[in-house]
Amino acid sequence: MDILKQGWFSEINELWPGISLSLEVKQILHHERSKYQDVLVIDTNFDNIFRKAHGRALILDGIIQCVEKDEFSYQEMIAFMPLCSHPNPKNVLIIGGGDGGVAREVAKHPEVINITQVEIDDMVITVSKQYLPFMGKGLEHPKLTLRVGDGFEFMKQHKNEFDIIITDSSDPVGPAESLFHGSYFNLMKSALKPNGIICSQAGTAWANLEFVQRTFRYCQSIFPVCSYGIVSVPTYPTGQIGFILGSLNPQTIFKKPEKIFTDGELDSMEIRYYSDGVHRAAFELPRFIEKSLRPEIIITNTPSPNEPSQ
Repeated sequence: MDILKQGWFSEINELWPGISLSLEVKQILHHERSKYQDVLVIDTNFDNIFRKAHGRALILDGIIQCVEKDEFSYQEMIAFMPLCSHPNPKNVLIIGGGDGGVAREVAKHPEVINITQVEIDDMVITVSKQYLPFMGKGLEHPKLTLRVGDGFEFMKQHKNEFDIIITDSSDPVGPAESLFHGSYFNLMKSALKPNGIICSQAGTAWANLEFVQRTFRYCQSIFPVCSYGIVSVPTYPTGQIGFILGSLNPQTIFKKPEKIFTDGELDSMEIRYYSDGVHRAAFELPRFIEKSLRPEIIITNTPSPNEPSQ
């Protein structure tokens, strides 16, 4: 790959023009083309105190999905923000998340009984179990039922079943593109129980504000309550990523978590990033983001040029 040069991997993509994050590569652990995407796993750990070690990294279609050093911030927030916003999150559906990180975190919540996960690319599952055990172990949890298949098709067959739906997708290119369209938010709504909550990866406003706006409007047109929260992930473009959350319960206030864990409980669950304070802070947005998402800025829920018809 031309992005692997002189011992470095550089993430170069038109989704964030003019920005590139690079990781020094000690070893390529796996590189193969699946049915859906290019799958690359690298090791950045050097036996040298002068070289910063970031651990192992999963890269799909040239875009960093997770890096061992900081993946927990993303996984904990995409899981615990919706879980702690719901009064009784017993049944959870994860779309995507083949690396296992989200399943690992969702399974920690004491009120969760059943987790169903649908991942389209079985190679991501296999590679993560083999090379990324710090996340892949989530795929072996007894609460989890793992299915390989299309999340769209699965939800069409499962109506009114889930308290929480978490979409842990790659960025809006390749096999994940359809997960950012209005039709997908409609499908999630139909698969939720009354008062259900969704949470979807929604990109960074620093590089893709118009994309965040558009995805937010899709959610806002379907769910009575919709919010956008942000989290720090140093090895993602701009060092930050956001999540869009929607609730069928008009009384939901995402800034006020329903469930608050003690420090002891968080320690016992090995939580390193999430807390109720961080939960609240995630929705305190910089003014340029907050203004762009105000209701008076109207974007009609019309399909984008690449959106499939329902």
